[in-house]
Amino acid sequence: MRIFLAGATGAIGRQLVPMLIAAGHEVTGTTRSGERAEWLRSQGARAAVLDALDETAVAAAVTEAAPEAVIHQLTSIPHRLDPRSIERDFELNDRLRSEGTRILLSAARGAGARRIIAQSIAFSYAPTAPGTLHAESDPLLDDESSPASFRRSAASLRSLESQVHEAGGMTLRYGYFYGPGTAISSTGSTGQDVARRRLPVIGGGTGVWSLIHVRDAAAATVSALTRGESGAYNIVDDEPARVSEWIPALAEVLGARPPRRVPALIARPLAGAYGIAAMTRAQGADNAKARRELGWELGYPSWRRGFAEALG
Repeated sequence: MRIFLAGATGAIGRQLVPMLIAAGHEVTGTTRSGERAEWLRSQGARAAVLDALDETAVAAAVTEAAPEAVIHQLTSIPHRLDPRSIERDFELNDRLRSEGTRILLSAARGAGARRIIAQSIAFSYAPTAPGTLHAESDPLLDDESSPASFRRSAASLRSLESQVHEAGGMTLRYGYFYGPGTAISSTGSTGQDVARRRLPVIGGGTGVWSLIHVRDAAAATVSALTRGESGAYNIVDDEPARVSEWIPALAEVLGARPPRRVPALIARPLAGAYGIAAMTRAQGADNAKARRELGWELGYPSWRRGFAEALG
């Protein structure tokens, strides 16, 4: 299958490209960097160096690739996340999700692509009763349920999903990535903060995160090329992780001292409203639909095993 992979050299792209090539697909991948373009070529893919918000350049690249499938993995995630400045730091990422999606879908339609797959997230559901594991039919965050600093990001995510679904495509709602090239790794920003005891457990650490090894996320994406229908799919592991459990577990795997514990009231000036919500009120997601309809099997069904084997 001829595949156009937008955002081919990010954390998931670096796992996905070799998988697609090994499966016999013909891949054209985009990047903003000439150096990363060389990596794509070394993997056996074609490289398109472009600005994903340049409508003319994207249309030309997609037309030349003549893809049967388009995979949208465009992001611009800061290397180090500061929840106090999330609105400023995610401006480009939000544009890629809204404007970038429009540009890419227009090019895909023009080239006659039959399959559209786009990256979304499994941690943007509107909160409900504590302990809820969200299914894909549950509502996403809106202006009323979002922290003020995340409202534009939540709106851009809803825009991405509505555009893709209206085009007959699929959105893969990935959980929090861990593994090579991600923030939750021995060299990533979260891993380094945990190793240096800079990431405390806030409040009771009652927030629940759904995690996914980045390679398992890539494997689900490959499955979605030939399985599943239009709509959303949660791409998360089988075991939702309480903040009070996964941060200490990560510290142990990295050989660090246990994290500090800080009351939410004291942490608010440093963590901001978004950070407090992520630590204390986040809710997980259920992967039953993806496992059933995509025929997807996890290499790491639990983050506990994943942390021990992939991060230790």
